[in-house]
Amino acid sequence: MLDQIKGLHHVTSMASDARQNNHFFTKTLGLRRVKKTVNFDAPDVYHLYYADEFGTPGSVMTYFPFPNIGKARRGVGEVGTTVFSVPEGSLGYWSKRLTDEGAAHVKPESLFGENRLHFDGPDGDSFALVEAKGDERAPWAKGGVPDDEAIRGFHSVSMRLRDAGRTRELLKHMGYQEADTAGNVTRLAVPNGNGADVVDIETLPGAGFADLGAGSVHHVAFAVEDRAKQLEVRKALVDTGYQVTPVIDRDYFWSVYFRTPGGVLFEIATNEPGFDRDEDTAHLGEALKLPKQHAHLRSYLEGHLQPLED
Repeated sequence: MLDQIKGLHHVTSMASDARQNNHFFTKTLGLRRVKKTVNFDAPDVYHLYYADEFGTPGSVMTYFPFPNIGKARRGVGEVGTTVFSVPEGSLGYWSKRLTDEGAAHVKPESLFGENRLHFDGPDGDSFALVEAKGDERAPWAKGGVPDDEAIRGFHSVSMRLRDAGRTRELLKHMGYQEADTAGNVTRLAVPNGNGADVVDIETLPGAGFADLGAGSVHHVAFAVEDRAKQLEVRKALVDTGYQVTPVIDRDYFWSVYFRTPGGVLFEIATNEPGFDRDEDTAHLGEALKLPKQHAHLRSYLEGHLQPLED
């Protein structure tokens, strides 16, 4: 069993409108936009990153807003719900805030004894807030949400699978341990993680497979400290039979990708070098940053990409 993985690193999803997406995460949820850049493979599309003050791994929600993308179809083989951690006693504040902001399907729920608040994102994305005990991570203090209520980072992701067996064994190989079971949901957690320690697996035999679109998660990334740890994990996965990509430079972290038995795309991402690689911490996410291979497109992209609110 591996011990290099320290929880979630980031979650990347699809959206239909960049301005709407930016408003929801920076104004409604009060996260900080820590990077405004473009998709490596489609440079006329933003890649937006929202997180805590520093873009700490375990707090980073990222989006590809494709202007004409179709709506996602829910099903198995995907991350169903992305869950953020908030302080105990804060769900009443969030229920009013999300309702006032027009979020859909705001409703309280409980899972594994934890109080949660479910809500939809702008494209019907499935989110939840959970009151997590003892989460000492610092929130972004300038997002318009009081510190006593602000989001601390991810709590977990919940995956929907037809058959949980092989993915559960994969996660155990990656260092996760079974923590609990409730109905058709199995909870796994990684010891000594970064706070974003939990993965839930919901088993739905016979359900149809999901279609990627606006409102669905493209991939979920797990955190390792550095490139040496990443290579150790990559070798262990290859030795187990997984088809893992070579290491890819994503400017703010290094990545490898592989498809899980249940159909979900996993990424292993390094904590280094971080989001202050090309701009200072005080001004993260303000300027349009371009991968070096797309730098020659700056004039076109600055005129083409949808302007964003601060």
